Amino acid sequence: MAVDDPMTVDERRKYLRQMQGRYFKADRQGRSKLLDEMQAVTGLHRKSLVRLIRGKLARKPRRKQRGPAYGLRVRRVLGVIAESLDYVCAERLQPNLVWMAGHLAQHGELEIAPSTMEKLSRISVSTVRRLLKDLQKDQPRLPRKGPEQANRFAREVPTQRIPWNEQDFEVDLVHHCGISPSGQYVHTLQMVDVATGWSERVAVLGRSYRVMQDGFERIQARLPFPILELHPDNDAAFFNNFLMRFWGNQLSRPAFSRSRPYQKNDNRFVEQKNDTLVRAYVGYDRLDTVAQTNLVNQLYERMWLYYNFFQPVMRLQEKTMVAVNAGRSRTRRRYDPARTPFDRLCDTDAVSESGKGQLKALRNATNPRQLREVIYDLLDQLRKLPAAQPGQTEDFHQTLFAAPRLKEAEDSPVTLSFERTVPVG
Repeated sequence: MAVDDPMTVDERRKYLRQMQGRYFKADRQGRSKLLDEMQAVTGLHRKSLVRLIRGKLARKPRRKQRGPAYGLRVRRVLGVIAESLDYVCAERLQPNLVWMAGHLAQHGELEIAPSTMEKLSRISVSTVRRLLKDLQKDQPRLPRKGPEQANRFAREVPTQRIPWNEQDFEVDLVHHCGISPSGQYVHTLQMVDVATGWSERVAVLGRSYRVMQDGFERIQARLPFPILELHPDNDAAFFNNFLMRFWGNQLSRPAFSRSRPYQKNDNRFVEQKNDTLVRAYVGYDRLDTVAQTNLVNQLYERMWLYYNFFQPVMRLQEKTMVAVNAGRSRTRRRYDPARTPFDRLCDTDAVSESGKGQLKALRNATNPRQLREVIYDLLDQLRKLPAAQPGQTEDFHQTLFAAPRLKEAEDSPVTLSFERTVPVG
């Protein structure tokens, strides 16, 4: 408990019980000084202190109990919304209840009355947190579970930590090698926009220049706004002659920066998403076949839609040090209201108005509850796929985005063509 936190009712009554004996034994002048002291400690008015200390300090039971402000209908609606958003925390859920209820009602998942909608608009975070503990979840939530020396290309790139409010992409690779890093296996190439929380993921088989370039091309084809800056770690998979030539041939070449060696917090946003959006879904088992790579990319296509359009995120606004007692302090963090990356993106000029219209139409046409079920079905399919057998060869060209698309292209839900706003200068 912080020093500046106010006293509770029980704490005030306990304090006044201890002061009651001293108050009645003191003279008029002494009682006045004691009232000054009690007023400074409790924050109560002198008249209230006199009335309390002369009476019985035991708290009286409430004569008439209050009825529940939020009945069964609100609980049912909250349960459907929480399930659709995969049971996010109350701080992320509460600011998005109204629009998500309306969205699910459009897709036939809810029938909601105006009175229930009004209650959702004024429900507090603490009440949502309390109701979520009582809700019976139909499905359990998914479990949450040193850089190389810089080469000559990396030495030309400055090391820095990206500010939290700049539109730059943190980039990282996640290895799906299991307990043995030998041979070729699947990697997840992930990019996270620092300012909006927009995230992109793609699975590549191996880490050669050809598959890395194909992974970036797949992300560029799906990304609705331009890449202004890339911020990877010091991995040679990002800093090599081929990829630097690839980015140099872009129409609008992005700037490059990199994290400091042995400073993982420089890439703090993508490192967090490596755990919550990659490891929590794909796990730590070895993935090393073409079928597994294509299925993971189908999964990432759905996650692209689910997490960028429907999962609210909170952004840090302020961080201050608060003194607790002598020689000790704690960090107090304040966050803005939780909003989806799509909503944050629409507040910027990175996407044209026609592009925003396409994105809004895509979200309005998507049922997040059904999309979540598809994600779980793909996870079940992924667990059933066998790993590569000894002596078995795999053609990585069958996983490339530029190659003729197989069934994945037919199943892909993202078929938009965006007009990107590229800043001048």
